[in-house]
Amino acid sequence: MMQSNEISSSCFSATDLNKIRQKKQILNCLHSGGNISAPQLSKYLRISLPTCIALLNDLISIGYVENIGIGESSGGRKPTLYGLPDNQFYVIACDFGRFSANMAILDCFNHFVTSIIEIDTHIDDSLLTEKLYHAAQKLMSDHQIPDEKIYGIGVDMPGLIDSSAGINYTIQENDRQNIMHDLQQKFGKLVYVDNDARMHAYGEYRFGAAKEYQDAIVIHWGWGLGLGIFVNGRLFSGNNGFAGEFSHIPVVENGELCICGKRGCLETIASSNTIMKRVQKGFADNEISSLINQFESQQEKVTPEDVINAARQGDEFCISILSEVGKAMGKGLSYIIQLLNPEVIVLSGPLSKARQYVLFPIQQSLNKLCLEKISGNTSIIISEMGDQSALLGTSEMVFQKLFNEIEFKELAIR
Repeated sequence: MMQSNEISSSCFSATDLNKIRQKKQILNCLHSGGNISAPQLSKYLRISLPTCIALLNDLISIGYVENIGIGESSGGRKPTLYGLPDNQFYVIACDFGRFSANMAILDCFNHFVTSIIEIDTHIDDSLLTEKLYHAAQKLMSDHQIPDEKIYGIGVDMPGLIDSSAGINYTIQENDRQNIMHDLQQKFGKLVYVDNDARMHAYGEYRFGAAKEYQDAIVIHWGWGLGLGIFVNGRLFSGNNGFAGEFSHIPVVENGELCICGKRGCLETIASSNTIMKRVQKGFADNEISSLINQFESQQEKVTPEDVINAARQGDEFCISILSEVGKAMGKGLSYIIQLLNPEVIVLSGPLSKARQYVLFPIQQSLNKLCLEKISGNTSIIISEMGDQSALLGTSEMVFQKLFNEIEFKELAIR
């Protein structure tokens, strides 16, 4: 466990501390850039080649770096490549939904090395920490991953979250809001906590549809409307880490009551909740619909996915619901486009799977509400990552934090 390996920086000379810093830089480079030769590393880090090789040999001796093999030559001797071992660094990633959480273990290449398991919990669950710990222990046991090779845990969850402090201010019990502290006490490892929408967005930015863009908006569209903002290639979190509360922009004067306590929020007209309310009204009004007929005796089992599937089969009632929700989303996006002028908006999450049934109405709203010169230069695309974007985003955030904060004893001169 990382905490047990901590040694005060006062135990080292300035020269030793500089070498430790350089080793961290090497680990960061190998994580972000993949296999690299010593000449490339020395040039990037602006250190001499002999110093770079000595540092690499130190890291090899503790199992943090390995000799990968011989790379391609651009003329002259072929270089030796160095990289991170695929069986040394693991992190636990956990993605919270509204009613459950998903967990998996990933390696330093952000590859899933375990299955994704579902945990019956939520952010106000008094047993949240215990459940996450036991689920993690089961994953490690089932896949034979030793505890000492788990270097951190990352958790994304709904709510107003200060990621630097690891506090979720949306959790109802004040003494349970410091999730980072509770998880550190239980796991004894590095912990990273952030908002679920931002981690969905970060996953899309690093590995998905937003990868090639510097100014991007990523929206996870489901029961809520989570938003991640990238400006000049950097994830924008705002003053306290609360940027991106797209769901709770007021758009309807004296509209429906939202779960946040205000009326007329975008979430009340453009989310999965909106779809389910329209379906319930359809049952009450005896709408002509294959969906209504199919679920006549079990109305409570209808899901937004059922509505999307029925629309694909030509159900006009379901098509009209998705059109209504799409137009509402377009109204919200018009504010974002005219304020931020992004290159791309990526739609992910359950409702994005409706594709053309929401994209066309969205475009109709944008045509009506946006200046063409601005909206015409913003692409709107559907994510292809499915539900893994948040786990990947969270995993990558933990690794970035890890290779910057790995303790002194781990990298001490041998």
